[in-house]
Amino acid sequence: MSLQLLVVTTMLPVYISLPFIYKSSNNFELPITMQIPAIILLTLIFHKKVVFRAFSIYIILGLFVLPVFHHGGSIGYLLTPNFGYLLGLFPLIKIIDNLNNRKKINVGNFLKNGLLAIGAMHLTGIFYNLIQLIFYSQFNLFLYNLGKYSLGKIGYHFLMLFPLLLVIKPIERLKRIK
Repeated sequence: MSLQLLVVTTMLPVYISLPFIYKSSNNFELPITMQIPAIILLTLIFHKKVVFRAFSIYIILGLFVLPVFHHGGSIGYLLTPNFGYLLGLFPLIKIIDNLNNRKKINVGNFLKNGLLAIGAMHLTGIFYNLIQLIFYSQFNLFLYNLGKYSLGKIGYHFLMLFPLLLVIKPIERLKRIK
């Protein structure tokens, strides 16, 4: 189930529905997909080992079998800056899983860990881009990637933490039932 959710949410863009303007419904598309909120949700529900396995299978599937990543796939995806941010999801999972070790998940802890996790994901992506800079020797490409993949999306990733606040209490109740 985790792997299926990862594959499907990679293809789902995030929309914000705006009130009816000029008697029509307008949607504003954010430049992110539902993948990061889905991984955070899966990590809150399941143990990190389950999510690590599902995400590892997802990466292997995208590199060697099917183009399931947002911008395609194949072994050539290792050369894109996107792959660094995919690798950054491993520390994100680890940091979010720290909430599972606490007796009670509250809004403050969730937001603190969520901000740290998303920051760690972006730092991993930036570090991967720096390594690519060493091999490609194109500093202007690094600045472009930094703006497009980190600075242009990190605010939206932080914003996606707030809808997840709605599921904290149901998840906590679900865990008490187990």
